[in-house]
Amino acid sequence: MRRKPVITLIVCLGLAVLVAVAIAQRPGTKKSGTKPPTVRNWTDASGQHKTRAALEAVENGTVRLRKENGTLVELPIEKLSEADQRWIERNAKSLAAKEAASPSSVVSGGDWPGFRGPNRDGKSPDTGLLKEWPEGGPKLLWKVSTLGQGYSSPAVAGGTIYITGDADGRLILYAFDLDGKLKWQTEHGPAWTGDHPGSRATPTVDGDRLYLLSGVGLIGAFDTKTGRRLWARDAKEFGGRPGGWGYAESVLVLGNLAIFKPGEQNCIVALDKTSGRDVWASRGFSAGPEYSSCLAFVHNGIPMIATGTREGIVCVNPKNGALLWGNKFSAGNVANCPTPAYSDGYVFWANGYGKGGICLKLGRAGEASEAWTTRDMVCHHGGYVIHEGYIYGNDGDGWACLDLKTGQRKWKDRGVGKGSLCWADGMLYLFSENRGQAALATCSPERLEIKGRVRVEGEGPSWAHPVVIGGRLYLRYAQNLYCFDVKGG
Repeated sequence: MRRKPVITLIVCLGLAVLVAVAIAQRPGTKKSGTKPPTVRNWTDASGQHKTRAALEAVENGTVRLRKENGTLVELPIEKLSEADQRWIERNAKSLAAKEAASPSSVVSGGDWPGFRGPNRDGKSPDTGLLKEWPEGGPKLLWKVSTLGQGYSSPAVAGGTIYITGDADGRLILYAFDLDGKLKWQTEHGPAWTGDHPGSRATPTVDGDRLYLLSGVGLIGAFDTKTGRRLWARDAKEFGGRPGGWGYAESVLVLGNLAIFKPGEQNCIVALDKTSGRDVWASRGFSAGPEYSSCLAFVHNGIPMIATGTREGIVCVNPKNGALLWGNKFSAGNVANCPTPAYSDGYVFWANGYGKGGICLKLGRAGEASEAWTTRDMVCHHGGYVIHEGYIYGNDGDGWACLDLKTGQRKWKDRGVGKGSLCWADGMLYLFSENRGQAALATCSPERLEIKGRVRVEGEGPSWAHPVVIGGRLYLRYAQNLYCFDVKGG
């Protein structure tokens, strides 16, 4: 009898296994007194491909492996051989226990490889961070003021920071080392010069390659070491056209696919990430792309990709782009910007302009039904995170907490005002779109309590999201990128 994939085990356990990484870590991040994770041979389900790597994480049906050269590889559990799935099943609980018992004063050596982090959920793997900031904010390590105009967030992977900005009518992709020194820069076509000019998408790093979509619809793959562009395609090739504020989504890399939304009849398109060739285009619906990015997740063993569009939220099969389900909530809204979030069998999506949010409950076969709607989280762009059954996110000019399963509002607070957020080590990091205000806050359904503030310089609205990785907080405001030390003592 064929064994059921270990996905069911992981979902039932409700755990995310995060193990310490000793391979290719920066100095100072190694956990003392712990053994490095086991490097072993891994085989794919076809039996044709093998690699030597250490297990770094098992999370939401996805395995993250770090190869001996330091490269990170992510793939669905079901893509592994049955023997490897059994190995994970045998070791999952012990790996989780070791991680829970390890010293909490040491920061994780993980990466933040793209928009909203390693799982596109706004949550960092870091631990051992400050629970309260000193007066005036955490220590500033460095500042870069040469990015050009933009709203994109940084990606941090393999000891390099990748970020974009517009300069002299061109979109520029930058790579900096962890000391803020420029490693290389390269152009990626013309800049978006329409309404609210400036770079938009966050780069997506996948091993030795990086993927980026420009505001005018040019998607490209780049060598992470040199910045050399490897291939490029244009959204126009697929009949797509941007919304009134340009393309803003960050490319989703899933297995061998680079996925983005040209919009219209071929709303979502998957390209071969190595060659840029067509693999599939979504079918069963037509919609403008809007500004949301695609979210990949596994529910009850079923892989899915959900995203916001001009016609509402849609979910497609990542194997062929076929429509799995859709909902017309927020169709025709002024703009639909945030990316959906998934947790515990629920998909949540909220938007601004007075619209609010919708929560969909997924059935055993992956079908979606409306659980509730709300006007208690009117989220323009700053997003939300789900933690332990509660949604924390931007609501109008402040912040709110909602119960995931019922939509009941637990609290609303001004905080730093309207903005974006991320989660790390049990705390919320808030970043206002106005006047460069940022704050550390508690993450609790009881109330929001500010535990420190800092202010950065810039002009106009800031729509970049805060990033916390490697014990550092990165804040982008206009042409400036700030790096703060937020490690605990």
